[in-house]
Amino acid sequence: MSNKKFRWLFFALVTAFVMILAACNESTSQTEEEPETETESGETETNETEETAEETEEEPEDTEQADGLYSIDNFSNVKGEDATPIEGGELTFGLVSDTAFDGILNFNFYDGDPDAQVLEWFDEGMLTWDENYVYTNDGAATYTMSEDNKTATITIRDNVNWHDGEPVKAEDLLFAHEVIADPEYDGVRFDGTLRNVEGIEEYHNGEADTISGIEIVDEKTLKITYKEATPSLITGGIWTYPLAKHIFGEMNVADIPSSPEVRQNPIGFGPFKVESIVPGESVVYTKNEDYWRGEPKLDKVTLKVVNPNVVVESLKNGEVDLVSSFPVDQFPDNAEMANVTWLGVTDRAYTYIGFKLGKWDEENSVNVYDPESKMANVNLRKAMAHALDNNTVGERFYHGLRWAGTTLIPPSHPEYHDSENPGLAYDPELAKQLLDEAGYVDTNGDNFREDPEGNELVINFASMSGGEIAEPLVQYYIQAWGQIGLNVQMLDGRLHEFNSFYDRVEADDEAIDIYQAAWSVGIDVDPGGLWGEQTFYNMTRWTNEENTRLIEEGLSEAAFDLETRIKTYKDWQQLMVEEVPAFPTVYRAILVPVNNRVQNYAIGDGTGIYRHQLAVSAEAAETAE
Repeated sequence: MSNKKFRWLFFALVTAFVMILAACNESTSQTEEEPETETESGETETNETEETAEETEEEPEDTEQADGLYSIDNFSNVKGEDATPIEGGELTFGLVSDTAFDGILNFNFYDGDPDAQVLEWFDEGMLTWDENYVYTNDGAATYTMSEDNKTATITIRDNVNWHDGEPVKAEDLLFAHEVIADPEYDGVRFDGTLRNVEGIEEYHNGEADTISGIEIVDEKTLKITYKEATPSLITGGIWTYPLAKHIFGEMNVADIPSSPEVRQNPIGFGPFKVESIVPGESVVYTKNEDYWRGEPKLDKVTLKVVNPNVVVESLKNGEVDLVSSFPVDQFPDNAEMANVTWLGVTDRAYTYIGFKLGKWDEENSVNVYDPESKMANVNLRKAMAHALDNNTVGERFYHGLRWAGTTLIPPSHPEYHDSENPGLAYDPELAKQLLDEAGYVDTNGDNFREDPEGNELVINFASMSGGEIAEPLVQYYIQAWGQIGLNVQMLDGRLHEFNSFYDRVEADDEAIDIYQAAWSVGIDVDPGGLWGEQTFYNMTRWTNEENTRLIEEGLSEAAFDLETRIKTYKDWQQLMVEEVPAFPTVYRAILVPVNNRVQNYAIGDGTGIYRHQLAVSAEAAETAE
């Protein structure tokens, strides 16, 4: 299978793939894979890539195994200085996406990875973290925690300035909290993490004019006091993205996301400044000579959107030096690309199938579970999980660079991921048995089951476009479900581009019964950022008392004891296996090809390499021969 072109002609691929799966499945009715445990973007701190830790760089000996599969263990995540950098220079970054970026270019408002990719070049959080995901004092600010672990004192460095020369002040970080808590705020950041700030609920509800838990000590220092001391505070629980009050202070909060200061002329304090934007398509950055870590080595960076279908040619032709990601299904055919170095790391993310089980109550900011929803029967949900052979999906579609997911805490957090929990492993006979027991039977002989009341059951499946295998993969899932008697159909008969997909899923479109999405886990393992009762991103809308209890327990003072927190999150993983509001399909590897002229670049957490260190060793990008 290695190094041969996968020509995914649609019907031929689906037919062949289903035949391969059928052949594999004849010899084993259940496959349980224990995922590898590695470390490597989710809630408040989701998409930063510039963290602190000891640099480890190794040249992989051979990324391909004898069976034609690949292992993420054999990739390095760092490309250091293997050639002498030139003075200055320019670089082109490819944002790999089949859709335009929204252009909400402020960390307090953005909603989606494409915008985060744009943001990370010119803005950043105040705190960085180490390889264990714990905040350090190496960032734009330092911090200390009080003895009772409820108050964080944050001190911004004197040389940290906005791109217009104004100093970043303590009042800017307070202002960010005030904006997020404002009743007119229409973003997704006012979640359980922010609600833990003392007095912020009262401010949000109009019962107080200030947030009592935030105190300005001096121009560069503030204290934030939280209601509850939790271990999450120092692993992602402090909101560290200031908002420039001297720019946005007089605006109505509702108007900020659409303002020119966010859309056309965004500001930050990162290593590069935004020079120009072609909305949704490209951004030109110039270096911020006043960057607090030191003057960037590059003079200019150009970001442009690159469709997954042409990313290979763009890399070969030297049109881009770096890319945000690379479709792993295309790796075997391009593993020997001569003008790039391949970096790889286990992603802090997973792909999952979610079941629509309720609605979002916007007025009360809470998910409302509907026990009468079409997908409310837990045996129906379990059966759909047991029907999918994701071990083979990972091998056949992704060449081993994605592998079967088992629980909703991925192996990127090895202390907390329950590697002994098999999840809902592939077992189509058990799937059929569960459906039979739940009363989903075929009464009219058309090979599709009706619901327990005898009504026709059609399950509408929403999934995103992107890459050559997006549609064949969806069709495999649909056929796998068909083999256990479920009539699953692609929503509107097609895949949906990123923005329209999330618009409909987030709005609880009644036409959607199940959906396929991906979640990037924050540096803190707390699952409340996706599965909490008051979390907008919990797009299943499922709630459960035990779920709420375990999420709260994982954030309690008792959870400062590591063993207690580990046990709590193992119990939570098992609860999600039992209740199945969603189930993981695959864990993910990130592969990034880097042009050979690029120096000092890394992916993943804890590398100690920052974007101001990026350099090039030649004026023009190398091209493939």
